[in-house]
Amino acid sequence: MKLHYYPETDSLYIELRAEPGAETREIADGLNVDLNAGGEVVGFDIDHASKHLDLTTLETVELPLKATKIA
Repeated sequence: MKLHYYPETDSLYIELRAEPGAETREIADGLNVDLNAGGEVVGFDIDHASKHLDLTTLETVELPLKATKIA
């Protein structure tokens, strides 16, 4: 899983799978879900992220992480 923040558009993309989306659906105002060709979720795009989320802190709870990376 990867989090991508784009300050120029204030959007946050949560990439769940490293594969291209085949279809995007708006599931709420400013919240889009990307689906692969099989209909599985590959990511979420949140518009105006800083207005809806606290982007200053990232916390994980009980994830079975093998590695963490900061880019």
